[in-house]
Amino acid sequence: MPSADWRSAKAYPDAKDAEAVDIAWEWLRRNGEYQRDYMALAMSERSGAMADHFRQQWGLSFRG
Repeated sequence: MPSADWRSAKAYPDAKDAEAVDIAWEWLRRNGEYQRDYMALAMSERSGAMADHFRQQWGLSFRG
């Protein structure tokens, strides 16, 4: 996890140029539930059904 202070503008100099997807990713990667689900997926055999559930649960799409 990044140790930058999220309240400090100096920690995120490019934030004013961020797009919605950038902000969404920053929120998502800091979410404890997402981290838990991601680790479960990463440690599994990545069945198609589990990956599909993960994508639907978190509203994600992955490039092929």
